Amino acid sequence: MATVAAEMKKTKYDRQLRIWGEQGQTALENANICLLNCGPTGSEALKNLVLGGIGSITVVDGSKVEIHDLGNNFLLDEDKLGQPKAKCVCSFLLELNDAVKAKFVEEAPEDLIENNPSFFAEFTLVIATQLMETSLIKLDKICREANIMLVIARSYGLTGMVRISMKEHTIIESKPDHFLDDLRLHNPWPELIEFSKTIDLSVTDPVIHKHTPYVVILINLAEKWAKEHDGCLPSTRQEKRDFKDFIKAHMLNMDEENYKEALEASFKVSISRGISSDLLQIVNDSATEVDSKSSDFWVLVAALKEFIENEGDGEPPLEGSIPDMTSSTECYVILQKIYQAKAESDCLAMEQRVKNILKRVGRDPDAISKAYVKNFCKNARKITICRYRHIEDEFTSPCLPELQKCLNDEDYSYAVGFYILLRAVDRFAANCNRLPGIFDSGLNEEISRLKLIAVGILSELGLNGPTLSEDLVTEMCRFGGAELHPVAAFIGGVASQEVIKLVTKQFVPLKGTFMFNGIDHKSQVLVL
Repeated sequence: MATVAAEMKKTKYDRQLRIWGEQGQTALENANICLLNCGPTGSEALKNLVLGGIGSITVVDGSKVEIHDLGNNFLLDEDKLGQPKAKCVCSFLLELNDAVKAKFVEEAPEDLIENNPSFFAEFTLVIATQLMETSLIKLDKICREANIMLVIARSYGLTGMVRISMKEHTIIESKPDHFLDDLRLHNPWPELIEFSKTIDLSVTDPVIHKHTPYVVILINLAEKWAKEHDGCLPSTRQEKRDFKDFIKAHMLNMDEENYKEALEASFKVSISRGISSDLLQIVNDSATEVDSKSSDFWVLVAALKEFIENEGDGEPPLEGSIPDMTSSTECYVILQKIYQAKAESDCLAMEQRVKNILKRVGRDPDAISKAYVKNFCKNARKITICRYRHIEDEFTSPCLPELQKCLNDEDYSYAVGFYILLRAVDRFAANCNRLPGIFDSGLNEEISRLKLIAVGILSELGLNGPTLSEDLVTEMCRFGGAELHPVAAFIGGVASQEVIKLVTKQFVPLKGTFMFNGIDHKSQVLVL
């Protein structure tokens, strides 16, 4: 029965398992998510997570279903009028995926934040939608103290925003779109050099010649080049051109695919030894001074730092995989085994260093599994760290040069304008107990008042010169606080995508405030 259930689950989630694997899916199934406010933005975000197989959800909303909800939230229908919104949304979501555990709390999120902060302690992550500034600041403090991830989402007329807030997020499987193969052609190890020397590039047999892997071609020719150039590999632009001509001179025919691959990859022999600046910054982080309370990630980074300085000779552990290439089957298999053997050797060295560090800080030497170490080694070049400012800090002391630049940049002016105006809307609501523009009469007065508040915010931040577009202020009032379903669906989609990144610890999440401009159909991330 267990096997049948596992196969059914694999079939059910087949497409996403191809993206984040069983480990990522397990993380989703173990997650406990809390949604604050289940309007269209929150409902859309949670719908995507429920369909993806999130483990448990709790919907918090103190309002009843009203007639205007039927026009922008497809999870509600006319039969639900007057009923608790949280209950209705919860019920509909369970119909989408009955494997999800769902419950609801019929209470205003603002009241929970103010009066019952311990309520949030049980959750993996909180999605806060349509909350005002004062409540967000309080919630951010609560979540940080309890080490709970927070994703903020808001849609407002034709604009919307998504922001992540937490102390630190570490990613092993960052899965960048473009990343160089880890072939070490610039720094081959003895076993790889030894194998390459067994293959004679001057062989005249056309079949053998055109089935020599480009890795072997480049290692042999790079060594030959170095002997003729005082031990130096090609470094200048002209030398790299000459090296390509050197490769071409060894071709028997111009249609040899393996030599074409060698020409395309020739730059790899000139890559500087060592690690990237991003990885250097991570291994030099103060968190590598680990103790018994350090996370497994930082223990591994500390071990990585030691490995690079010792066994790695300035390099991280080898990934161990090679790309497809024109080659005889025999040569390709041997190459695979050489790369795998080196990767396994590096991984064993890392395992021992991890054990030594754990023992040194008073933890069980076997506390970190071999599988975790192996996965870390495979992705060591791509590990990433995201750290987020407190929301209150960003609001009171943003990065002024960046803010100034965005205000003066035509491409970013609307994004930062909406960012400031969303804050101005919250202050307007706090002062007037309503959102601007919800009444048809007195619109001009509303526009003037909202503009005055926005200018006041800029002035508080020390920006007295820049002004916001009159059209933008007018549009903000015309929105009247409406949650338009297309915008809400988009913002909810972005929010759920970020939740999946955070929960699975795969892919790199947003590092700033994502702003959507529905007027011009543009999106930008503001790092303030």
